[in-house]
Amino acid sequence: MRIHRVLPMALALAVAAALTLPAGAQQQGEPGAAAPAKPAQPKRPPKPREAAPKPLAPLAGAAKPTLLGQFGDWGAYTATPGGKKVCFALAKPASAETKPERPRNQPYMFISTRPAEKVSNEVSIIVGYPFKTSTEATAEVGATTFALYTQGDGAWIKNAGEEAHMVDAMRQGESVVVKGLSSHGTQSTDTYSLKGLSEALDRVAQECR
Repeated sequence: MRIHRVLPMALALAVAAALTLPAGAQQQGEPGAAAPAKPAQPKRPPKPREAAPKPLAPLAGAAKPTLLGQFGDWGAYTATPGGKKVCFALAKPASAETKPERPRNQPYMFISTRPAEKVSNEVSIIVGYPFKTSTEATAEVGATTFALYTQGDGAWIKNAGEEAHMVDAMRQGESVVVKGLSSHGTQSTDTYSLKGLSEALDRVAQECR
């Protein structure tokens, strides 16, 4: 199953996200978390917040990712979680929308290569909220739409045989638009710039041959 191949990358990616995202962007608050004290005043009820998985605890013994280079909107990284070398390109969306508007964690997309598992250019997306169970998401590159299967707050291409086609399309495209539906019925639309992706993937391939 693809899932067991993807999960080990969560360790390296959690650290990479902490390195690449602005302070406070990784986690925008857990449901039920204590809010700062504010003066009493009339106000509208707060908008519902998307329930989000708790962030990973500090990774004891996890290898800190090394930035190989920043290429346009994409960073190329390498790390050795569990002693196994992995390389990946990582980016945040140029725009992230939700309808109705609700707060969520920072979404991002990464494309990983893991030589020990013979995995090359695997596309993964973290959307920042739990997807609605048994629903699919989509990734649109130009006129081509790729179906994504979802689990928790992650999405991967449904048909693994189309993954190389998707990566090729992204190398040649200008943007990729990821759409999904949350467990609260919120529709998200995230647009990623593809500027610098080809260079980042070439650097990843060079590092993880």
